[in-house]
Amino acid sequence: MASKHLVVRLAVESDAAVIATMSRDLIEQGLVWSWTPQRVARHIRNRDTLTVIASDGDEVIGFAILYVGEEHAHLNLFAVRPSQQRAGVGRRLLEWVKASCLTAGIAVIYCEMRTTNAPARGFYKRLGFTETGIVPRYYGGVESAVCVALRLRVEVPAA
Repeated sequence: MASKHLVVRLAVESDAAVIATMSRDLIEQGLVWSWTPQRVARHIRNRDTLTVIASDGDEVIGFAILYVGEEHAHLNLFAVRPSQQRAGVGRRLLEWVKASCLTAGIAVIYCEMRTTNAPARGFYKRLGFTETGIVPRYYGGVESAVCVALRLRVEVPAA
């Protein structure tokens, strides 16, 4: 059940450890832990990366790490605690990210997830993402990824 006190905000360096732990436990299971607290902290400090958390009081219940380029953005990591899934937390996080991308003039947001992650595939589809391909052995040579994209801007052909 979603909290009445849900807050979505930019992450700060003190959030790095909890984000990294959530990544290890919720995203990187069965893989080498690559999103360590140090790596997450570097992304929080990086001006080309948007790191956002959803919290209920002092508890971080979801996060997104998004690399923002000139025209395209890449959702590097995205997770919501299982106890808060299907309660609007993920949708709120992605709405925040999408609004930021629209403001920055981003045309497309890209993302990958495990091909076996049916709940995530359904979630992104409901939010307008389309599947664009499969990358074999993407995750540490162990598991394939499905690639998705969300078009924020319609490209108009030159006349």
